Amino acid sequence: MDSRISVSVALAGSGGAGVMTAGNMLLEAAAQAGYYGLMTRTSGPQIRGGEAAAMLRLSTFPGDGQDDRFQVLAAIDWQNVGRFAAELPLGPDSLIVGDPAQGAPPEVFTRSGARYAPVPLKALAGEISGAWPNMVALGVLAGLLGLSAEALEAAARKSIKKGLEAGIAAARLGMAQAAALQGYPLAPPPVKAPRWLITGNEAAGYGALRGGVRFVAAYPITPATELLEWLAPALAKVGGTLVQAEDELASINMALGASFGGVPSLTATSGPGLSLMIESLGLSVAAEVPVVVVDVMRTGPSTGIATKSEQADLGTALYGLHGDAPHIVIAPNSLADCLDATEWAVGLAESLQVPAIVLSDQYLGQARGVVDAPKLNGAAVSRLTTEAGTAAYKRYALTPSGVSPMAIPGTAGATYVADGLEHNERGTPSSQAADHLAQMDKRARKLAQLDPGEAWASLEGEGETALVTFGSCTGPAREALERARAAGAKIRLVSLRLLAPAQPERLKRALEGVQRVLVLEQNHSGQFLRYLRAEYDLPGEVRSLRRPGPLPFRPAEIQQALGQWSRA
Repeated sequence: MDSRISVSVALAGSGGAGVMTAGNMLLEAAAQAGYYGLMTRTSGPQIRGGEAAAMLRLSTFPGDGQDDRFQVLAAIDWQNVGRFAAELPLGPDSLIVGDPAQGAPPEVFTRSGARYAPVPLKALAGEISGAWPNMVALGVLAGLLGLSAEALEAAARKSIKKGLEAGIAAARLGMAQAAALQGYPLAPPPVKAPRWLITGNEAAGYGALRGGVRFVAAYPITPATELLEWLAPALAKVGGTLVQAEDELASINMALGASFGGVPSLTATSGPGLSLMIESLGLSVAAEVPVVVVDVMRTGPSTGIATKSEQADLGTALYGLHGDAPHIVIAPNSLADCLDATEWAVGLAESLQVPAIVLSDQYLGQARGVVDAPKLNGAAVSRLTTEAGTAAYKRYALTPSGVSPMAIPGTAGATYVADGLEHNERGTPSSQAADHLAQMDKRARKLAQLDPGEAWASLEGEGETALVTFGSCTGPAREALERARAAGAKIRLVSLRLLAPAQPERLKRALEGVQRVLVLEQNHSGQFLRYLRAEYDLPGEVRSLRRPGPLPFRPAEIQQALGQWSRA
């Protein structure tokens, strides 16, 4: 039996049906049994109610992307679930589980050739006082996957506070129903090792804490809100503070104020909020006050589809600041990397005294996964500060590195003005061309001397064909390349993590000998390709594989694009 195996299942239903609760418990049960897993979610744009689906991939190996199809689609009801048909691809080997009392599955699902197995979810739940259909559906899915009742019960005990025994009994009824169906049992789990069950937003929050962030200004916005919610109690445990601001403008300015006072600071938002923060990010550049903004991208423009994922804030993050404004842009390329990328961003912001943008997205941010425990870095990076009594203190001294000591308010003899006006070395506002040029050169030097080491990108494989991508596209790209290599193809993967400042010499070395480059991204206009062409010299023939959200890329279509190229 092939021990490298995965099974993908989806649980759908209307708002209030407990779809996400059951999905989280299934993922927890898989973790208890020793498997890896990834759960992504989709929902309608309604603030309350509406349709929803939990999409899980459980496997014997780590992964950060959905598979090509779902083996099982279970629906507690069919209310508007058909709207997710494009996000829930099925095949002739798939199974649809539904309650006949809720009607037949929509034709948009059955035309795939998938089998239909009616299971009276509501009636079975009604046999147990206090039970709910979602727990029966959970049991059906666990049974189809071959998960043990013990693992499922352990997951339920961690998740259910009220009606626990009724929930467990309902799940067992569901498992009994699954025994009569043709299942999709997972292979035996790998050797258990330390693993985390975490979301990308939670990982980013933890990375911020490890980086030294102790002040967060928050204004809720989907899909970044969970990051802020997680940080609120976590900050309190380490002596930090989170303040809910009245809007995005207030939140970025509160973060800048706290950072000016010497406290590493952060805020999180999505595309509309990032647009509102741009002017203050310019202030961060001019006054050299470090700050971190985590942008959990969603489908736009404007409100767009707030609950779906897209990589279309790239242009704004890279080039949206007014004036020449050197800054950092980092893109995590996996759920677990949200931790490392955010911690790194904090360290770079503090050490270089610049703003740093972390480009996450809804797919990574709201995904929950079972991942190997990350290797945590050392102590947080501290900023360069001046001591009391420094003679003739110059806050913006023209140092070789571009980084000059920052005085914390109250430092004796080191008072200076920090605002958005151009200034001389002392911080005195100046409109002189010489001062402007000197300060522009100073700010540019900070990023020019940055040495990111190997962290600038993830490099894998070799060959004359290269797949270049970033962010959440990395997971399906990596799996597509693994399949292509298994078929004998030689392909490289380059996933950029440090997007700004650009690293042209490093990419040039990474692409030596490459004749073909496929650029993969999730947006409509090819923003990543345009960026690469503007900042880098790409070798050979260059092609683009792109589309807007909300549909994620799947390994088969990436592999197909690479295969068509090789046959052309």
